[in-house]
Amino acid sequence: MDDPLPAWLTAEKLERHRSLPGPHGAREIGMYDNRMSPRWPRHLGEVKDMEDLRTFFDGYDRGIRYMDGHLDRLFNALADQGVLDELAIIISSDHGENLGELGLYAEHATADEITTRIPMIIRRPGCKAGHVDTGFHYNLDLPSTLAELFGVEASPRWDGQSFASALQGEACGRSELIVSQCCHTCQRGVRFGPWLYLRTWHDFYHLFPEEMLFNIVQDPHEECDVAGQQPEVRREEAARLQRWHDAMMLTMPEGYTGDPMQTVLREGGPAHARGHLRQYVEYLEQTGRGYAVPELKRRHPREFT
Repeated sequence: MDDPLPAWLTAEKLERHRSLPGPHGAREIGMYDNRMSPRWPRHLGEVKDMEDLRTFFDGYDRGIRYMDGHLDRLFNALADQGVLDELAIIISSDHGENLGELGLYAEHATADEITTRIPMIIRRPGCKAGHVDTGFHYNLDLPSTLAELFGVEASPRWDGQSFASALQGEACGRSELIVSQCCHTCQRGVRFGPWLYLRTWHDFYHLFPEEMLFNIVQDPHEECDVAGQQPEVRREEAARLQRWHDAMMLTMPEGYTGDPMQTVLREGGPAHARGHLRQYVEYLEQTGRGYAVPELKRRHPREFT
């Protein structure tokens, strides 16, 4: 493909990423080593240099282009049937994908902006064409939105908040978002204004700091952690997360008494990070990253008992 590689991901940054520990990193895209699967020949085992990086991005973009082509076929078929303008069409996703951000390649393992910002494209008769809404919304807001659009009463059990007015071009949205990840890391993120605050309980063997803070407007690829330079913002976002947590605990359904993330931690950690560290530290040592092993053992002693 002719498009240039992302300007932020330079050869120097790739080399630094290759020095970092952590599954789904530049040297172990598949998870815990650099083996390639014969089922996915375009999915690299590792990114060694800028030529590999080109292959990596082109492979991902091919997948997007493949999906776009099928959507085009679907829309043309609907138009041929004369019903395209009578339908509500919604295009969304379950997650984003880190493509180098936080040292992760082709994975959605964190509670950051890249993983949790998903597409939400709605085409419906009566909507304002071409409007881009910049408000904060959860994907769980969609059912409440559809209920309002179709004149159906939303269930009182739903946590969603309708953004139907955004489809008419009106500004709406939440003041903040709290997002969670428990499958790879145990991590929560707070989005408020330009800020992304990340609090990590289980680092997925990436040695993430306990707290990270990024200005997403100035730093969309989360390259510069400013938690140390912005202590007041960091404390404010930590307090925002704690207030959300307290509210969730007070409104848990009957029979649920604890934070599900704490349940995951008590069980031994996230599913994809459980029982692999012994073997993984051997791979780190084989690939010149043994410096990370002592700290990994300190943070995750249960993996070695």
